[in-house]
Amino acid sequence: MNIEKYDTLPADFFFGAALSGPQTEGMWTAMGKQENLWDMWSNLDLSAFHNRVGSYSGNDMGSRYSEDWQTFASLGFTSARTSIQWSRLMDANGNLNPEGAAFYHQLFAAARDAGVETFVNLYHFDMPAQLFRRGGWESREVVEAYAHYAATAFAEFGQEIEHWFTFNEPIVEPEQRYEQGNWYPFYHDFARARTVQYHISLAHALAVDAFRKAKEKGIVREDARIGLINCFTPPYTRENPTEGDLEAVRMTDGLGNRWWLDLVTTGTLPHDVLDTLAARGVELPIRAGDEQILAQGKVDWLGFNYYHPARVQAPEHDADEYGNPVFAQEYVWPDAVMNESRGWEIYPKGVYDFALKMTRDYPELEWFVSENGIGIEEHHAERDEEGRILDASYRVPFVRDHLRWIARAISEGAKCRGYHYWGAIDCWSWNNAYKNRYGFVEVDLNANYERRPKESAAWIAEVARTHHIG
Repeated sequence: MNIEKYDTLPADFFFGAALSGPQTEGMWTAMGKQENLWDMWSNLDLSAFHNRVGSYSGNDMGSRYSEDWQTFASLGFTSARTSIQWSRLMDANGNLNPEGAAFYHQLFAAARDAGVETFVNLYHFDMPAQLFRRGGWESREVVEAYAHYAATAFAEFGQEIEHWFTFNEPIVEPEQRYEQGNWYPFYHDFARARTVQYHISLAHALAVDAFRKAKEKGIVREDARIGLINCFTPPYTRENPTEGDLEAVRMTDGLGNRWWLDLVTTGTLPHDVLDTLAARGVELPIRAGDEQILAQGKVDWLGFNYYHPARVQAPEHDADEYGNPVFAQEYVWPDAVMNESRGWEIYPKGVYDFALKMTRDYPELEWFVSENGIGIEEHHAERDEEGRILDASYRVPFVRDHLRWIARAISEGAKCRGYHYWGAIDCWSWNNAYKNRYGFVEVDLNANYERRPKESAAWIAEVARTHHIG
């Protein structure tokens, strides 16, 4: 397939950066910030983090935000999505923290001064620790606390921010914390993970309702929009699939993709998935009135984080070692091209296939690529005489190929409006810390977080300026 001919993006297509508060701000106890879940884990076991770099670090954007917004502008980026930290904006009693609010007002004002529009996300895996101790996303009380936090954010920043998002990757915490046991507190409980997923869905819908009511009252801008961002993984299986393989695709797609797509377009959850869960003994904590709450979850547009596809096949066993139901297992595609640093398949066509799904099944919904990027370990191994990291050989083709598939999708009617690259400036990445670097701009941890453009920076700046992929 000749994808090279798709080398130009529309003039109104926007380029930007994706980042988050807990991964960039640092200053983990400053300005009245509460302890969040990442601080809790860092305090309990710092050895769990790569090179013992815990949540305290970020990338020092909290004190360098004016410089960083100017850097984004120099890369040709007209927008950037970050997150408000729940634990910084609110105090332990659920009231607005004035110091935290003042910080975010300054952060957003500096972005405007640099010509960068701030997209604001309300939750990026960083629950206040005291709320986790009270049940976290397994608790209806915490769902209500999140809705109150969202309403507070809309009231405080409603005249400053046009683009709001309720959650980033709401499928990740159920999987990482509750199902796969990779993140603190390391649960392996499929049913609890689905309870968390269901409650996050309710929290999203309550926040959207709070936004709509704030808009009716003129609290948020008349042109403001709200959305949700998820890491959608297009599912694939082997050639000549069995019925079991196709069933694995259906449930993988249903739990990770259609669950959220149906919620934000119809205000419902996919009934076939709920029926299959119930048949396998997984009951959701549904209460009277929940159907009406979920119906409020329809959004104005959607963010699509894309890093890799899902390759699945029929599972060999119905249950895992913990007694959890298994609906699919990994299929190793023999032609896969891998990012060995991250263990993820590089498959740019996946963004196109998702676009086709959106055009076919959700034709009215606008969306943008809200994260895409490549993280490389030992990224500093090759430098030129000036010390600049030579990353163009892998970062440029990765981004270029994804942009070409996006351009093709748009030419075929996809409502993709823009592209945000993840980690345009190197940042802290959960328990991987700084193991894998994503940025067009280096952060030198040995030189007080000094920023230095990498070889790829000039290329993306030219693409953003001209909209010619090259």
